[in-house]
Amino acid sequence: MHHSKRFGCQVYPLLFLIIFAVSGLWAQNPSGNPTPASPPAQAQPENPQENQIRLAQEAQARIRARRRERTQRVVEDTYSHKFEVYGGGGYTRFRPGGPLQHINESAWNGGVTGYFWPRLGITVDLRGYYGNAFVTPNPFNIFKPSISEYTFMAGPQYRLVRREHWAISAQVLAGAAKGNFNGNGAQFPGTLIGLWSNGSYLSAAAGVPVDYNLGPGLAVRLQPGYMLTTFGGTPQVKNLGFTAGLVYRFGRQ
Repeated sequence: MHHSKRFGCQVYPLLFLIIFAVSGLWAQNPSGNPTPASPPAQAQPENPQENQIRLAQEAQARIRARRRERTQRVVEDTYSHKFEVYGGGGYTRFRPGGPLQHINESAWNGGVTGYFWPRLGITVDLRGYYGNAFVTPNPFNIFKPSISEYTFMAGPQYRLVRREHWAISAQVLAGAAKGNFNGNGAQFPGTLIGLWSNGSYLSAAAGVPVDYNLGPGLAVRLQPGYMLTTFGGTPQVKNLGFTAGLVYRFGRQ
């Protein structure tokens, strides 16, 4: 009897511990089934439309980069020439004498520019102007005599804007102008009918050459400008006009 009591004292605590452990596990998993491990998170599949947009944007960026590189190469190739020769025709308004009205004159021009710096060059320019003056009635029966002026000038030219297809420059020139103001082919003095006197006088000009490039070495130029002459020792300050022609570039800086 004593043995059974001692056995019960040993078994009952052990059964109590087993029941307590089982009840704790049951509380953690009421269903009685083992808790499965959660599957690893998977990356969301990429949206095909977003992928196409991204690829298109990357392609456009590459195209723009290649276009910029090509444009830069063309600009460098075009404006790295050391010399440019130009020539063409033109038009100006000119007063042939103090008491006379302005007349229209046709012109030719030509010159060369040497670029000893990337944007700045030195220009040497030649021009010729031709027209018929409207003189007042006179006792010499001379009407609309033919006159002409020739200029030789030089000065700086600076490229303000350089683009793939066009360029804008500024030009300032100074030099001499020779005037032929005879009243007729027999060298009749033009001063007797109101014209300026023959001779060479100081002249200056300012212009804005605008070039449209046909290629790296060839361009079409339109140049509005102003010219100051001093025939007869009197400044002629309202000589406005333009020239137009071709520009040929050659040599390398």
